[in-house]
Amino acid sequence: MTPPTKTLPSGDELPMVGIGTWQLQGDTLAQSVRAGLDAGYGHVDTAEGYHNEATIGEALADYDREDVFLTSKVLPKHLDYESVITSCEASLERLGTDYLDLYLVHWPNPAISLRETLQAMSHLHEEGLVRNVGVSNFSAYQLSTAHHISPVPIAVNQIEYHPWNTQPDVVDYCHETNTVVEAAAPLARTEVFGDPVIQDLSGKYDRSPAQIVLKWAVENDIVVLPKSTSPDHVRANLDLFEWDLDDDDHQRIDEIDRERTVYDHPVRDWTGDTYGISQ
Repeated sequence: MTPPTKTLPSGDELPMVGIGTWQLQGDTLAQSVRAGLDAGYGHVDTAEGYHNEATIGEALADYDREDVFLTSKVLPKHLDYESVITSCEASLERLGTDYLDLYLVHWPNPAISLRETLQAMSHLHEEGLVRNVGVSNFSAYQLSTAHHISPVPIAVNQIEYHPWNTQPDVVDYCHETNTVVEAAAPLARTEVFGDPVIQDLSGKYDRSPAQIVLKWAVENDIVVLPKSTSPDHVRANLDLFEWDLDDDDHQRIDEIDRERTVYDHPVRDWTGDTYGISQ
């Protein structure tokens, strides 16, 4: 089964379902990646901050690189010009590849110039190390700034998106500017599975709660990045394209938005390893 794709400004095709890898390590990660690629995903998402790129690289060695759309991200503490380049080169080495299909700013960092960051991204693009540039966890305001100053198109904004947190202002702006929205934590880290609406629709369609939630997101034109430790669940999460939600049922999910986050909280630990901002 091959998922549909979104066309990026470069002309590259981004599969609408990707293999999420946050917190996955070792054999569990390798099995998840292989199960997904064997099932037809063609899209793997990681980050230097996930500390698992080397294992992903080992798994990818068994596949044709051109058949895999590979994404990584640079930590916000590494957003100065030289560190962006160094981080990208290190990610490439760990992943065992000479280019990334997509490289994202993992989080905005107010202590480092966004213009400097995007100039480094442009350099990576010019050198052929990165085919597409994007951001992650950017607000509509931050994304509009990035669009204005970036030497290369901002192709993607990866955000927290699930039935309990749909961020309509960000999504609307992305759609207005032809920026692809990717859903990190599209299943709300499984918390949304117990929602009464999701439970009801799971029974009605004889589909898992994960399939109901992912189908709804894809119907909203959102690229989804589910993760699973079970190869069976990895395969099931791709089974989204030979059935549809009724309009009324889709609307029922739209209406349960609670503005409840599972990771994108407003309070930041600026001194931690992610940002490392000293006073």
